[in-house]
Amino acid sequence: MALTFVLDPPLTPRLREQIVDLWVDVTNAGGAVGFVAPVTADEVRPVAAAAFAALSNHPAATHNRTEGEDTGPDRLLIGMDDDRLAALLLIIDNRFELKAHWRVLKRVMVLPGSQGRGYGAALLREAAEVGRALGLAGLQVTLRDGHGLEGFYAKAGYRVTGRIPGALRVAPGDDRDEVFMWLDLH
Repeated sequence: MALTFVLDPPLTPRLREQIVDLWVDVTNAGGAVGFVAPVTADEVRPVAAAAFAALSNHPAATHNRTEGEDTGPDRLLIGMDDDRLAALLLIIDNRFELKAHWRVLKRVMVLPGSQGRGYGAALLREAAEVGRALGLAGLQVTLRDGHGLEGFYAKAGYRVTGRIPGALRVAPGDDRDEVFMWLDLH
């Protein structure tokens, strides 16, 4: 089944919990999305709340926000498989005028057990289409080395532009490179 993509969906309480659950599931399945397994929903929830607060004030994204609640320049792209959240990523604004022409993809997640169905590739294609619609020059993604993700992103057109050796300490004695990849949208 193909995913249905939604940019800036209403952040209902149900969707917020689905995002936290997906984040926990991806992390605990070995995904590199900001945590090291094992992780609980209680650990993810504050990080997710900060991400939600930084989302765009696009009308769909502000649905169910309380009056005066902050909104930010970031965007949320989700992929639904029927009524189940199956994929998501955040499109992060650089918050710097000289970098306003490109964005960073963060928290790229696909429901564990769904790999091999093309969901990840479809999510990246949709993100590229969103970027083009926004008039962006490119998209950057950073990843934790050691997960074999460089090849996945390369298939989607991304190329390695840099690497910081040992930048990410996932455990004592286990430092991983942070890899920067770029997709030119022109």
